[in-house]
Amino acid sequence: MQKIRCVVERITYQNPENGYSVLKCRIKNYSELVPVIGNLIDANVGSVLSVEGEWKVDSRYGRQFVAQNWEETLPATVYGMEKYLGSGLIRGVGPKYAKKIVQKFGADTFVVIEDNVELLTGVEGIGKKRVQMIAESWQKQKEIKNIMLFLQEHQVSTSYAAKIYKQYETGSIAVMKENPYKLADDIWGIGFKTADQIAMKLGFGKESYVRLRSGLMYTLSELSNDGHVYAEKQQLITKASTLLEASPETVVMTMDEMLKKQELILEKNIVRMDEEGNALAAIYLPPFYYAEVGVAGKLKKLISAPAGDRLYERLMEARKSTGNEMLSVDVNVIQEKTGMEYDEVQAEAIRLAATAKVMVLTGGPGTGKTTTTHGIIAAYRAYGLKILLAAPTGRAAKRMSEATGMEAKTIHRLLECKPPEGYQKNEENPLEGDVLIVDECSMIDVILMNSLLKAIPPAMRLILVGDIDQLPSVGPGNVLRDMIDSGAFPVVRLTRIFRQARESRIIMNAHRINEGKMPDISNGRNTDFFFMENEDAEAAVSQIVELVKKKLPGYYHVEPSQIQVLTPMQRGVVGATNLNLSLQEALNPPEHEVFMRGRGKAALPKECLRRSGYAYRAEDKVMQVRNNYDKEVFNGDIGIIESVNETDRTLVVNFDGRSVSYDVTELDELVHAYATTIHKAQGSEYPIVVMPVLMNHYVMLQRNLLYTGITRAKKALVVVGAKKALSYAVKNVTVTKRNTLLRERLKG
Repeated sequence: MQKIRCVVERITYQNPENGYSVLKCRIKNYSELVPVIGNLIDANVGSVLSVEGEWKVDSRYGRQFVAQNWEETLPATVYGMEKYLGSGLIRGVGPKYAKKIVQKFGADTFVVIEDNVELLTGVEGIGKKRVQMIAESWQKQKEIKNIMLFLQEHQVSTSYAAKIYKQYETGSIAVMKENPYKLADDIWGIGFKTADQIAMKLGFGKESYVRLRSGLMYTLSELSNDGHVYAEKQQLITKASTLLEASPETVVMTMDEMLKKQELILEKNIVRMDEEGNALAAIYLPPFYYAEVGVAGKLKKLISAPAGDRLYERLMEARKSTGNEMLSVDVNVIQEKTGMEYDEVQAEAIRLAATAKVMVLTGGPGTGKTTTTHGIIAAYRAYGLKILLAAPTGRAAKRMSEATGMEAKTIHRLLECKPPEGYQKNEENPLEGDVLIVDECSMIDVILMNSLLKAIPPAMRLILVGDIDQLPSVGPGNVLRDMIDSGAFPVVRLTRIFRQARESRIIMNAHRINEGKMPDISNGRNTDFFFMENEDAEAAVSQIVELVKKKLPGYYHVEPSQIQVLTPMQRGVVGATNLNLSLQEALNPPEHEVFMRGRGKAALPKECLRRSGYAYRAEDKVMQVRNNYDKEVFNGDIGIIESVNETDRTLVVNFDGRSVSYDVTELDELVHAYATTIHKAQGSEYPIVVMPVLMNHYVMLQRNLLYTGITRAKKALVVVGAKKALSYAVKNVTVTKRNTLLRERLKG
């Protein structure tokens, strides 16, 4: 093996899934940049690397250095120092100031920053405030470098270093040495497997208590990612034993100890039986147990208490005095007020809502959920009730506002989420109003529903609106379906498709799919549902890019940003990750043309931040992938990057008119959103949707997934794929059952 020392000039290619990278590096005594290839995912432009490996000559790419091992070091040359400082690693220093600093201090630059940083004020344009920023960032980078060296020693990806430093600061290495599994508990994005890798290198035993405990927590957490609120005991033992490569006996002993400490909770009151008549014990992580018990208890309490508003009191008095228990509001009067006509099922929903404490309104697209909600609101407003409107996502809340002409908030904003304290609206400080109407309720998981119910006072009404045939919530639980299946609440199902909706093939095909029939894919000039047959995944990607970039914007006179690509899967050729790379390259390339005096047009690189192999540029469409209460942005929110600052290593994203800043270490909370999974699109509507449906996705092709994807399109839908894949999805109704006991708790 040979050893080279090089400076990273640019990153040509990085694969975030396996870490494979191609770096163009400056090496002493070489006149041209040398490609260095290998697993170099954490290297930055400006980094000085000491690399072990061997030279090879590729028939296509020429001479390359293939890296086996590498570590980052501080540069020793003046050139390297300037490149390092200007790379953006040190906040407050970009290429311009890096050049000035190195010109003034030469080979002593790093000594000055380390020991006499105040001398930087002698550099033109650098004041005390910037010096302070540079000093803090330098110290932080030193600590991060120490963590990186520690991780490198234990063959663990160094990309976690900044996150670990942010959580534990100078105590980072001590925490990792004492209990590396704490990383999995405390830091979002670091899972059990990474912590386990560090622990194994540090000599922790395979059957040590801290490892088994962390493995059990991880197993339950992974099950919750699939929507399960609890694990069946034997299911948990089997999965954890396989993951940990430990005996079931030691896993059971660890589980018993965790149950004693109440780090896990065993459900004792509700027991389910398997097909052979054996009892299935349910084991919960505490947050999910208390959320599920809380939702059941609060809903029972809410439905059993009388409403405190004028409409309810008058109707109860009228029923008592007339002896007519069916007496309710006159729907004819409401029709006159709203100028709308309601069919009998809609009218029944309005009459029911007038007396109900908790009610569910469900139906597919075009069945009049919005019209019926209008009627319910009109009935309440006629009696002066104060109405609150909410939805799980910003886009769903915005749609609700547009449809009703009233203010609708996201549930998080309704509950006045203020980190780190949490929700300001709760049992002690409840919501003020007579009725709360919540739309897109199929999206609400058990944790969020519990928080919402905490803030609803006993006298308030709750109307839940949603499409039960859509995908269930991304988070754990199946709240809306469990409420309907429990039989504990009045439910109105809207099934009639109205005449206007019948003119939309999107709506008609959604209902056909729901009934197990193939959609009408005959195309035609006046349709809003198009099918483009393409069974080849690579060709489908090219076709989708062409549709989004040119054909659809030209035909519908819209910007490409108005077109959303939805795909069943994250990975694979036609998965969201690869589609995003292709669409970003086509719609927001790394260079832009500018007119330079005396030189005409020139292609200049756009400012860009890189994280885990992805490039983030101004005008990129991005999605938040975790709830961030500090920034008030939540999982599924879509925004546009409005500016990138390479010097400060920050960028600003515009979410529906609100600007939110991100540091480079926080960029794993953002993914590109030119394409997104259908799961992530729940609760959103887009003017135009392009959706690949190929057999490459067969493991995900299910009727409710296809139905959800189709119903996201408002103006036009283009399906690119194979008839066989469409047929497979329509026929496949094997929806994965979720472990939840909410239905039983509501029945009981």
